[in-house]
Amino acid sequence: MADETSSRLTHLAEDGSAAMVDVGDKANTVRIAEAEGHVRMKPETLKLILDGNMKKGDVIGVARVAGIMAAKQTANLIPLCHPLALTKVSVDITADDALPGLRVRTLAKLTGKTGVEMEALTAASVACLTIYDMGKAVDRGMEIGGIRVIAKSGGKSGTWDLKTEEAE
Repeated sequence: MADETSSRLTHLAEDGSAAMVDVGDKANTVRIAEAEGHVRMKPETLKLILDGNMKKGDVIGVARVAGIMAAKQTANLIPLCHPLALTKVSVDITADDALPGLRVRTLAKLTGKTGVEMEALTAASVACLTIYDMGKAVDRGMEIGGIRVIAKSGGKSGTWDLKTEEAE
C-alpha cells in the first residue's frame, strides 16, 4: 500500500500549481533507465533504409545521433525536468521484418539525485521522429508507437522492470 507521499503527484505545489521537485537532499546513486519505441512502415521503405538508399542519407545513423542529442536536451523540452549530467546515452535501432519497421531501444545513465526515465523516453521518441522525417518522402503512412519505459534502477524506489511487472 502506498503511503501519502508516494500516492500524490510530485510535480504539484500545495496550491495545485506546477512545481519542480527539490532533489537537493536526495542521495547520489547510479541511475539507469531504458526505453523503447518503434516505427512501422511499408516493407519497401524498410528495405530502402537497410540498403542505404534513402535520399536523406543514413537513416539509422542519423536517428541514433538525434536520440543521443535529444536525451541531453530533455530539460529544455520537458518543463519540470532537471538538467542532468548524463554519463551515458545509447540508442540501438534494429530492423524487425514482423512489424515491418525499425525498433528503437535507448538507455540513459548517470550518478545523481534524480532518475533518467524522461531522458531515455526523449531519446526513443526523437529517434523515432527522425526515422519518420527521413522516410516520409517515400512513406507518409509510417506509424510511431510503443514508446515506453522498460526498466529503471537506482534511487529510493529501486529497480523496476516491465518484464517482471508483466509476469506478476
